[in-house]
Amino acid sequence: MVKNTNNNQPAIENEKRTSFRVAAIQMASGPSVSANLEEAARLIEQAVLQKAELVVLPEYFCIMGLKDTDKLAVQEQPGDGQIQKFLSDTAKRLGIWLVGGSVPLASSEPDKVYNSCLVYADNGEQVARYDKIHLFGLQLGNEHYAEEKTIKAGNKVVTVDSPFGCIGLSICYDLRFPELFRMMNKVDIILAPAAFTAITGKAHWEVLVRARAVENMAYVIAPGQGGYHVSGRETNGDSMIVDPWGVVMERLPRGSGAVVATLDSGYQASLRTNLPALDHRILQAC
Repeated sequence: MVKNTNNNQPAIENEKRTSFRVAAIQMASGPSVSANLEEAARLIEQAVLQKAELVVLPEYFCIMGLKDTDKLAVQEQPGDGQIQKFLSDTAKRLGIWLVGGSVPLASSEPDKVYNSCLVYADNGEQVARYDKIHLFGLQLGNEHYAEEKTIKAGNKVVTVDSPFGCIGLSICYDLRFPELFRMMNKVDIILAPAAFTAITGKAHWEVLVRARAVENMAYVIAPGQGGYHVSGRETNGDSMIVDPWGVVMERLPRGSGAVVATLDSGYQASLRTNLPALDHRILQAC
């Protein structure tokens, strides 16, 4: 596995801010890309009205199809397509950093796409891309999922420097694999856009999000799909923003909306000084 700090994107000069507003967007996306983008725009603008400067959309914000293969039909080439144009244009228009929780991007295999988290700076430039590494599989009662059938796994750990500090990228099922986050080193913010199922989410979502915050002493922004989808699937929702002490700052249990909170890098720095657990690590991720 390879660590890649910015996925070969050009470096951006950033002056780190000490206090800023961030947002996690919760949706219940359907099979229509255009309808999902319209809803995403509405919710992003809602977050911006609450002074959010960094806005994170959930996994599959652009499509939750009737079947798993529907995302193949709307896949885009890197740097081209209506979904990526929407993200770029919206970031630039609103002057925010915008994260597309996941976008289906073409892979070398015709029957598979990458499930890619894309980060856009406030000038509309894409500054990072992370391809989901851990692919979800579940056989539990009536729940059956096998992402490996339609998704090609990524193999690079991605962090990106920003005005808000160093941001580490992950998607959904990645939350269950703490070694991924250890390989990010000292990230200030972890992004965890998700579409957790209702059954696994009720059992594990909050504890996983809070654990990743505590063990990395990082803020975690975790936007999710939340509700019933046209396909009949139910997602967990409960989008939340968690501080480095593991405290849930804000959350939205159900329904569409924007979860907004103020992050304080000074508070984070004081915690890391008073409890330097990150400096006490003995075993390193390989």
